Amino acid sequence: MAELLDRATARTYASWFRALADPTRVQIVEYLARQARPMSVGELVTAVGLAQSTVSQHLKVLTEVRFVLAEPAGTARLYRVNDACVDCFPSAADVVMGRPAPSPNGAC
Repeated sequence: MAELLDRATARTYASWFRALADPTRVQIVEYLARQARPMSVGELVTAVGLAQSTVSQHLKVLTEVRFVLAEPAGTARLYRVNDACVDCFPSAADVVMGRPAPSPNGAC
């Protein structure tokens, strides 16, 4: 019988999948990745076409799992994709689908 994925790793992967379980959050991550630069909430509001409070709530979820990082910029915050976690995410999906786990690098 194959070895079961350890509980801590499963919990981490589940939190990532939950964070991306909303289409707007997927769009925000994809947009930030394509822009490849820190962006303000206002820029994301324009791109996504939702209210600022809604976009901010989605950004909160994404920053909690570190898919998105927030950087202070004066009194505002700029958001960008966390490249280290994005690099790990395809591996998480692969592991859940039964492919071998990559060696851990601690970046995610």
